[in-house]
Amino acid sequence: MADFGEILVLIGDFGLFQKLLLFGVCFPNVILSFHLFSLVFIGIAVPHHCNTDWILKIIPNLTEAEQLNLTLPLEQDGSYQRCEMYRPVWDIEAIEQHGINSTVPCQEGWVYDTSQYKKTVVTEFDLVCGHAKWVGVAQSVFMAGILVGALIFGPLAERFGRKRAVQVTMIMMLLCGTGTALAPNFYVHIALQFFVGLSYGGFRIHCVILATEWIGVSKRSYPASLTQISLGLGQCVMAGIAYFIRDWRALQFTISAPIGIVVLYVWVIPESARWLISKGKYEEAKQLILKVAAVNKRPVPSEAVDKIAENRSADNGTILDLIRTAELRKYILIMIYMWFGCNLSYYALALNVGSFGLDIYLTQLLFGAIEIPANVLCMWALDVFGRRICQGSTMLLGGIACLLILAVPPDMPVAITALAVTGKFFVTGASTINYVYVQELFPTAVRQSATGLCSMAGRLSGIIAPLIVLLEACHWSIPYLIYGAVPLTGGLFCFLLPETSKRELPDHAGLTEEFKRGVHGGALSFTEEFMVGPLSFTEEFMRGVHEVGPLLFTEEFMSGDPLVHRGVHEVGPLSFTEEFKRDVETMSESRVSNIKDDNELSLQSTSL
Repeated sequence: MADFGEILVLIGDFGLFQKLLLFGVCFPNVILSFHLFSLVFIGIAVPHHCNTDWILKIIPNLTEAEQLNLTLPLEQDGSYQRCEMYRPVWDIEAIEQHGINSTVPCQEGWVYDTSQYKKTVVTEFDLVCGHAKWVGVAQSVFMAGILVGALIFGPLAERFGRKRAVQVTMIMMLLCGTGTALAPNFYVHIALQFFVGLSYGGFRIHCVILATEWIGVSKRSYPASLTQISLGLGQCVMAGIAYFIRDWRALQFTISAPIGIVVLYVWVIPESARWLISKGKYEEAKQLILKVAAVNKRPVPSEAVDKIAENRSADNGTILDLIRTAELRKYILIMIYMWFGCNLSYYALALNVGSFGLDIYLTQLLFGAIEIPANVLCMWALDVFGRRICQGSTMLLGGIACLLILAVPPDMPVAITALAVTGKFFVTGASTINYVYVQELFPTAVRQSATGLCSMAGRLSGIIAPLIVLLEACHWSIPYLIYGAVPLTGGLFCFLLPETSKRELPDHAGLTEEFKRGVHGGALSFTEEFMVGPLSFTEEFMRGVHEVGPLLFTEEFMSGDPLVHRGVHEVGPLSFTEEFKRDVETMSESRVSNIKDDNELSLQSTSL
């Protein structure tokens, strides 16, 4: 039986096909960042004050300055209050004699400063004063959509395929993104934003998985890194688009239109052959593999592809499979916490670019630009240092950078922005490694479900991040303390995970880490999870065996790569293949023969 990793090497694990596929899934990620970070600009707060035109009905010849002086109370810093005005008095003589002293909340709406922003969601739907909280709620609703998208489309992709999930999410984003620009009121607006977020969450994880399952070991970090670079590039472009388009409806149309291009070509994106094989659709997988070989101009004998179906049963994994064994439970719990902590800091920084004291467009440009070198560096570091060290160190450093913001006085915006950009540099790298790590830890049958659960945890943190800002009412340092401490502890937990660098993607649950650790220089030790059959050992395994009865392993074997296993399915008693048993018998006879020869030589030597 041929393993898919071996087939992938034959057809080209990073040829023209894989490069075209990467471009096809990276371009939509540029647009995804438009929708995510447009929330910063369409919901931006602008200077405002109560509408006090009532006084012009009494004194029509007032200048604007005189009108404001007569009708608006002052803050301690000398500026006009934004949410209160003097109570209207309709007797001009009383105004001239006693003035206006009692204040009331704004009664006839607000007047907005449109010198910088022509129209935003805030100004159109009056999301100020008592309604200002709805801006944060709108951001949280979008993040809730991303969470639900990860929750829904994870199992759907396991059942119907990665390709179908990508197609549905892109169509949904085109329709709902365009519809958002036509929303007649704020409630319709946030409802459509929810579905935009839902399509974002569905596409984001599936595009990475689809590309990862078609790429070989040496370039496996590319899909996560390049899609994240695309998000950073999109942030930079978004800063420019928002700078020139100051009307939120026109902005929403502009960022939704490019999705139409994606919808045109998304139908030709291929399905994952690994997924087809895991579902027992061998003929479809075979035809697809041969097409990929043709695109990569790699001649592959059809006989080699036919072997991929030998002794392989369809593997239909579910979310419950992630908690059946202690090993997978530990992996998924740690990964969920790391995704939560990493995304908490990421969104806290990314969605609050207007609070660091510098120009919002410049800060957004810096935040987007810093993601490009962060991910390029990740692509190099993952190959040199491995997954575990890179993941742990980036989360630790990102958390430390967020905590250091607490030591900077509020009147030093440049220093605060520098630390925020540094923190985003590291948490961006950690986010990219998260996508790589989760693909390599879990087998194909549950890979989509594992990624969906982790992504759901990340999106939950995106919902919470805007709300944590409200804790500033208790003390200004609490949000930054949370944003720094959570990824810091996640970085420590990371070192409990195994290293997965330069290893083939697991297609079946098969051998557990407990089994690999349980094999030592004595009798062969099996865990309950391993006791499934039939079991076929590879030639590498057979070369590692040097003594039979009880079965022992050489030091070279134990220090080498983990066992490559195949054909494990249908829980039952341990069963060895006939080939393995013949090899063991041959090795046993050879060993006995060698012992007899040694004894005879010893006797002859003694007699002499």
